[in-house]
Amino acid sequence: MGNSGPLVSEVDPATVRDSMRAAEAAASKNDEDHPDLSDHLLGNMWGARDWMARHGITLDIQEVDELWGNTSGGTASAADGANGSGTGPAYDGMTMPTLTVDLEKLIGLKGGIFNISALQLRGRSISQDHLGVFNPASGFEADRSTRLFELWYQQSFLGGKLDVKIGQQDLDTEFLISDYGSLYLNSNFGWPMAPSVNLYGGGPSWPLASPAIRIRYRPTDQFTVMFAAADDNPPGNRYNSTAIQQATGSDAGQTNDPTSQNANNNASGTQFNMGTGALLMTELQYAINPQPDDMSKVTKDPGLPGIYKLGGFYDTAKFADYRYNKNGGSLGTAVLNGSTNQRDLTPRWDRGNWMVYGIIDQMIWRPSLQSPQSVGVFARATGNGGDRNLISFAVDAGINLKAPFKGRDNDTVGVGWGIGRASYGQRQFDRDSGTHRQGNENHLEVTYQAQVMPWWVMQPDFQYVWNPSGGIPLSWGDSPKRIGNEAIFGLHSSITF
Repeated sequence: MGNSGPLVSEVDPATVRDSMRAAEAAASKNDEDHPDLSDHLLGNMWGARDWMARHGITLDIQEVDELWGNTSGGTASAADGANGSGTGPAYDGMTMPTLTVDLEKLIGLKGGIFNISALQLRGRSISQDHLGVFNPASGFEADRSTRLFELWYQQSFLGGKLDVKIGQQDLDTEFLISDYGSLYLNSNFGWPMAPSVNLYGGGPSWPLASPAIRIRYRPTDQFTVMFAAADDNPPGNRYNSTAIQQATGSDAGQTNDPTSQNANNNASGTQFNMGTGALLMTELQYAINPQPDDMSKVTKDPGLPGIYKLGGFYDTAKFADYRYNKNGGSLGTAVLNGSTNQRDLTPRWDRGNWMVYGIIDQMIWRPSLQSPQSVGVFARATGNGGDRNLISFAVDAGINLKAPFKGRDNDTVGVGWGIGRASYGQRQFDRDSGTHRQGNENHLEVTYQAQVMPWWVMQPDFQYVWNPSGGIPLSWGDSPKRIGNEAIFGLHSSITF
């Protein structure tokens, strides 16, 4: 996409790191042993980074801090003593050190790369405490812990056209991502709504990584195919659905959080669960009008770039059915009638789960070849079965303006919108059990990413959510009042040391 994408990709800290490294590599392409480190607060670290660069070693430290406030709607939480207004401020923060080694420079192994990173997570999630939404308002919200993040080795072949990555991986840095959509802070624009709420623990996505193998083949500049096989349940959670699995049967009244990232005493990220199922994922990418690395020397217009992606996954694990119990009857009706038969109150377990998706990123305008200014649009849709999932269909789209003001070449302003629909299985369960039927949740985001210093990006953000979680009540049961629409303000800071 040339230089039309956001300076920093806000999908998660790993993509923040990768997008900053790409800019650094472009600035340092003529002298790899003396990289341009003007985009690092600590610069060359008194010569240490030059020495490391000569040996193929890169050390990055990424710091992200956010302040959020919800000014309307929302729901009270235990943080308020369970009787608060549902509005108020919240802080979350993250520090991620990453060590990457180019093994060709270090020991002469051509095409070999080793990577290890860790996370220190702090603060509270405004989404979990106050919003009651399908997916967090920020992709950086996470359960507090200090944990191993990624630990992998990558080897390239065929002159770089083929590469294989093996180890602990975060799949949402490479799969399911829109280049233009990565500007936005709402997590629905990163690892989208459906896999986040349908898979165990959200699957291998920030801040969780899984043992995996990823294969990528790029026969030309225009075509890429990727495949990954990963553990589908990084924290080893027992549940993937609160309402269905924990509100009925022998598990009724359980307080286990199905989205917990620290389940089974795995706050360190070093216990590798392999007992639930395998997530098999593939993606095809086709780029039109790929852009040269250095547009300043281009004399012939290569055209407006675009990337088109098709993909999907299959999860081999078992998932609770939202409509039927173990006896083949209606699970919701058994709950409504107060059945005492545990088989009536226990969901049927279905083998396997799937999702398909499509993504479009397309530049639609730029005033000249050398201009930093451009306008790009994106759209993404996901779809999956509705009998064993909370979300069956979701769409997000938006428009970005790069370099909106003279002298602000690395700034980007964007407006994005998305919708997620509760599955027919969830709606049938609601209908049969006599509770509010969940429908569509809509979210709007207006954001401005500003490069304050070469090493510091600030991003003020506004979001509005209609019908949070498709219209769930303020409390479980047939409450006459649903969670109100939410106006959310945020300020995001990203510093590279």
